[in-house]
Amino acid sequence: MLDLPARLLLSPLLAAQAVGVRRRALRLPEPEGPRAGQTGAGPPLSLLIIGDSSAAGVGVTRQQDALSGQLTHRLAQRFDLRWRLQARTGATTGSTLADLATAKPEPFDVIITALGVNDVTRLVPYPLWLRRQGALLERLRLLHGPRRIYVSGVPPVGSFPLLPDPLRWTLGRQATRFDQGLAALLHGTSDAVHVPFDLPMDPSLIAQDGFHPSASLYAEWGERKASRIVSDWL
Repeated sequence: MLDLPARLLLSPLLAAQAVGVRRRALRLPEPEGPRAGQTGAGPPLSLLIIGDSSAAGVGVTRQQDALSGQLTHRLAQRFDLRWRLQARTGATTGSTLADLATAKPEPFDVIITALGVNDVTRLVPYPLWLRRQGALLERLRLLHGPRRIYVSGVPPVGSFPLLPDPLRWTLGRQATRFDQGLAALLHGTSDAVHVPFDLPMDPSLIAQDGFHPSASLYAEWGERKASRIVSDWL
């Protein structure tokens, strides 16, 4: 909380920078391609991916190059995989909970969540963020009965090229705080694990909007998640 006085002092500048970013930001569409399917051979595995624009694949033009495509391609080499992608641009933990309020039960072995950036940029209070993350886990358990939930860490917003300083600094600090709180929330939980977003954030690996992953970064993200699932399940 040491940066709170600085944020208050800089609040007029931060507000102006946020407006400027929204005006000039390149708005990329979600990629075309399937969002559910069955593929591969081996022991059966069912997978649900839930999240925001990063889970939806913004930054590439085809789902096969996005997280879902990269991940399912790799898992299909080891499993008879049934999968579904449930993600949309702008999703927060709160909006995802609202969407799940009327969802029908359906069993999934593995769930991957990717949420947090929009909670940071929309200034969701830290205690509320943690409560909503806890409620999300409980809702997923009730609806889908997963054996394991892989909760993606909050990306390092402070490394996003689109954002100018000091806006980048303040949002980056909050993203780090959110991620640390998320890791603490999940510590000691047997069926839900925090998976840090420790991917390289070189500008060359970011999409042209300066905010979302490129195909190369999605490939690395999918490879790491697939390796983690394979090591846990086989």
